Amino acid sequence: MLRYEFTRVLVARFRECFRFYRDVLGLEPRYGTEDDTYADFATGAVGISLFDQHEMASSVGTEKLPVRPPSRDHVCLVFGVESVDSVCVMLRSRGVRLVTEPIDHPDWGIRTAHFRDPDGNLIEINQPLPRR
Repeated sequence: MLRYEFTRVLVARFRECFRFYRDVLGLEPRYGTEDDTYADFATGAVGISLFDQHEMASSVGTEKLPVRPPSRDHVCLVFGVESVDSVCVMLRSRGVRLVTEPIDHPDWGIRTAHFRDPDGNLIEINQPLPRR
């Protein structure tokens, strides 16, 4: 039986990403520092880790393939928040540029906003919309 444990985000700019997840998003590192190539962050039931993209490529034999060809996003990290608007104010104050402004999606039942980490990974924050 498979059990989903965490998401490992493979990054080329480890130090910048570590600081972003720690200092901008406010996630607590459980393991690793900005000087390492691997780190785990406490995020609730399912964790997030960062891992140096080059080291992972070496371990799975893909180091000769292109790093990231231009393409659509393949993964989006999603965080639930109390208030999308309040978190967007905080993110902007910390220099984060939003990809999408806060918007309601009645068909989905949520309000969302999107931004990227320093490596370009797409991140969504969302909150439930009040039931009618």
